[in-house]
Amino acid sequence: MLIIVGAVILLVILIFLMYIVAIYNKFKRLKNAADATLGQIKVALKKRLDMISELVDSVKSYAKFEKETLQKITEMRSSVMKGDTDKIKEIDMETRRILGDIRVAVENYPELKTSETVKKLMDAISSIEDEIARHRYTYNNIVQEYNTMTDVIPSSMIASMFAFTKMAYLEFEEVEKPSVGWSV
Repeated sequence: MLIIVGAVILLVILIFLMYIVAIYNKFKRLKNAADATLGQIKVALKKRLDMISELVDSVKSYAKFEKETLQKITEMRSSVMKGDTDKIKEIDMETRRILGDIRVAVENYPELKTSETVKKLMDAISSIEDEIARHRYTYNNIVQEYNTMTDVIPSSMIASMFAFTKMAYLEFEEVEKPSVGWSV
């Protein structure tokens, strides 16, 4: 009888340990998925900055763009891959401001509106915006699941045992649709 009780206790302990390992591994999988998705967002932001740089080159012959704008784009391009979620939000806001300035320049120069190069670049930027939005949606869903696990029992106890803390959501300002007919 003592052997049976010992075996049951051992089995319960073994199941409990397996449960802890399973929850730990789920936290790690979610964290890795969030990191990978954030990496995809960084790549897309870098692509957007490259497109904006090309767009600035196309537009600057018509409008005077400050040297500072090009320097800012270069700085953001080099820092986007190193940035955390706060830096990514900051870069996104700044690129949206620059795009707004470019849209104003395009509005002021009708010949730019019909430029094939400008149209293609604006369409490419629009496509990248959609890509960023999809990745942000995926990232935030992963973070929501991860953060929920840190809040609910019993996974919250395992989170505190292994120092898993909540992750930050990635929220960008919504893009205003331009009046020039492009969906950026």
